[in-house]
Amino acid sequence: MIDVAGQSPLNILHVFRAPVGGLFRHVVDLALGQVARGHRVGLIADSTTGGAQGEEKLAELAPRLALGLTPIPMSRQIGPSDVNAAANVTRRAADVGAHVIHGHGAKGGAYARFATRGQGLRVYTPHGGSLHYSWASPSGFFYLAAERALMRRTDLFLFESDYGRDAFRTKIGNPAAPMRVVHNGVTDPEFSGVPPDANPTDLVFVGELRALKGVDVLIEALARLAANGQHVTATIVGAGADKDTFENAARGLGVTERVRFVGAKPARSGFALGRILVVPSRAESLPYIVLEAAAAAMPIIATRVGGIAEIFGPDAAHLIPADDPAALAGAIDAALRDPARLETAARRLQTRARVSFSVDAMTNSVLEAYRDAMNESRQPHGRAGAPEWLTDTH
Repeated sequence: MIDVAGQSPLNILHVFRAPVGGLFRHVVDLALGQVARGHRVGLIADSTTGGAQGEEKLAELAPRLALGLTPIPMSRQIGPSDVNAAANVTRRAADVGAHVIHGHGAKGGAYARFATRGQGLRVYTPHGGSLHYSWASPSGFFYLAAERALMRRTDLFLFESDYGRDAFRTKIGNPAAPMRVVHNGVTDPEFSGVPPDANPTDLVFVGELRALKGVDVLIEALARLAANGQHVTATIVGAGADKDTFENAARGLGVTERVRFVGAKPARSGFALGRILVVPSRAESLPYIVLEAAAAAMPIIATRVGGIAEIFGPDAAHLIPADDPAALAGAIDAALRDPARLETAARRLQTRARVSFSVDAMTNSVLEAYRDAMNESRQPHGRAGAPEWLTDTH
């Protein structure tokens, strides 16, 4: 089989750290789409994280990976172990004759771009990552300076949202390499509804339990509603480093009887546990959880951060400011008083998701971007001429 562009199959390596969350979902969908189009694909991921769900998904995917699944230790923080990890990625790329080394997230992107020039097209998708930091903080200064240095080692930048591309330009700069926006996508089966649980709460949050996701803002909003005599309940679906902090916040604000923490679950299983999805994030790129809920026609209350407005389109005016418990409490109150309005908006959003956010469109656009970047490198005006891997047809 040949790819969508009608050219020979590629050897593609995807490099990422933790097999969890939206980044992992993106890599899995993209890898499967590329395999279906006849390309030889391999994954390189952290061997120390992921949990049962991640391990199960990788085990399911492994038989379809012609270039294999390569687990190596990848630390979350920057340290001496990164040298070995980057060297392992370079060796693996050479061993499989990679035409494309596609790094995802800050760590995966760094390892992919440290691969020796000439081994393959070095592609980077930030997935938010370093772009959530500010130059004003010491850690932000370090990460953003590293991103600026790595620009020169990148042959193609792919962003899931206009927001991500614009944030990169503002915080890092304009690279010489091409930049392209390719929105995340969802699959056809996800456009079916999710039957509710026998005892759903009013609200549900589904995601990683860390400060960036704004679970504490949701808990404070519930406390504000309780202070006004409104009994609003919520289910928190997910795991993460700040779980204890959020549970302590619920106790401190006296809403433990209104909030239940149920651990990590697949998104659609989580959706069944509440009537309205709340996305109170302080920062995002183009969150899959919003796309998945949109496909299922689930009512959503979300903050106006990252690329969420790009998903909502004409309905983006209903998004609320981040880090604002009063605004969130007001939106929840309005939704519960007039559920029909939010349900109608959910059906409009489902139609928009079906037209604009599909896995097939995402996969085809990524492959087209690879080919265009390769063709540019072949041209006499290309940045580095035509490296050997571009003419390799194995």
